[in-house]
Formats: sequence, C-alpha cells, structure tokens
Amino acid sequence: MSSDNKNVSRRDFLKTAGVATGTLVGGGLIGGLIGYNVKGSPKDTATTEHKGEKHNGAPDRGRMFFTKDEDFNILAKATERIFPKDDIGPGAIELGVPYFIDGQLAGQYGSNAKEYMQGPFDVGAPTQGYQSRLNRAQIFTQGIQVMEQEAQNRFKKRFVQIEPKEIDQILTALQKDEVKMVGVTAAFFFKLLRGATLEGVYSDPMYGGNYNMEGWKMKGFPGHQMSYIADIESKDFKKIKPKALGEH
Repeated sequence: MSSDNKNVSRRDFLKTAGVATGTLVGGGLIGGLIGYNVKGSPKDTATTEHKGEKHNGAPDRGRMFFTKDEDFNILAKATERIFPKDDIGPGAIELGVPYFIDGQLAGQYGSNAKEYMQGPFDVGAPTQGYQSRLNRAQIFTQGIQVMEQEAQNRFKKRFVQIEPKEIDQILTALQKDEVKMVGVTAAFFFKLLRGATLEGVYSDPMYGGNYNMEGWKMKGFPGHQMSYIADIESKDFKKIKPKALGEH
C-alpha cells in the first residue's frame, strides 16, 4: 500500500468499498472500519444530547429499549465514531442510528427470537454463526457497561465525556479482543455494534435510521422505486430521487 493510501478516512473507505446498502455488513468486508486497520479520525462534532423535539437534526423518536439516558448516549457516541459526520454528509447520530439500534434491540433482533439458542456454547470459528448463550440485547447491555468502565479505568472520565480519539482507543481494544466480557468476546460485540450501525445508516427510514434518506443519498441509492421501465433503455446515467417504503 502506498503512503498516499495509508491515511484513508473511514468515510473514504465506505465510498470505495462497495458497501451494500440496506444489508448487514459482516466483519470481514469492512475490516478495520474503525480501529487499528485504518488511520485517520474525522473531527467528531456531534453531541449525544437528545432533549426536545430534535436529536442533532433527526426527530426524537422515543426509545423502546434503553431506559437510561446515559446508556443511550454511550451507544450514540460509539456509533458516531464508527460512522462519523464529515464534509460528505451526516454521521450516525444525525441519521438516527441510535434510535434504529434501540428499536431493533427491543424486538426479535434483540431477543434472538427466531434463532437456535441452545448449547453447547463455545467460541466459534470465523465461518460459524452465532455462538453466545447471551442474546443481542444482553450483549449490547453488557457492552455499553464495559465501554463505560473502560473509559473510567483509562481516562478517569465517563464515556460521554472523553475525546473522540479516546473513544477510538476503546473501540479498537474491543475490536482486537483486548477487553474481557462475560459469555461473549469483545470482538464479537464490536462486530455486532459495527454491523448494526451500518444497518441503521442504510436501512429504510421506517425502521428509525437513515433519517430523511440521507444515507441513501450519500451512496446514490434510489431506494424503493416502483419501476425502472422508463429509464432502463437509456444509455445516460440517471440520478433518481430515492423513495422510502412509506412513500408508496
């Protein structure tokens, strides 16, 4: 890799990596979206406060899983470092990603309702599926507690008070599995957190994320069009205004 490519930003990586919109992005595809594989830290100007009717430009939709503001704000801070705001577009907070994850954890995703959850339990190979005895809601709950504890141990501050580069240190430690968790590896929690963040960026807005379809607009994704019959024969590139499911 040339020296010109070593400092590629996370958002630049997303632009060139061919991330599939609207789908869960696995650990291998993005690799070091945040952490030790990619250098560069776009300035984090977002805040996790969510008072009033707006939440950094996105409506305050209300929460279904996180009952404590502190826990929700820790989640928001972490997602913003995974998908930060920059000159290309909004970050995870403005896109409503924390609300998307909150809603998912309150439903079947959080309870693993449709998945086999019986033993034996062991650390699986990368090619194997879900291996933990804990469901996703329990893993996220523990993960947020661990991030808070790591902030206090490392920096003597609450997670929501530390600097972006310090958040990156904690997330990198999770990604490299250097932090102890119970019933699950830290690396697996980081994989869930990163995947859920990207799903929230590119999901249909009806699920709480991708506010105003801004995630789709950044990727040039047209959303859910009724038909492409009028454009399919054209040799010219067509820029189509995206449509959400709720618009049909």
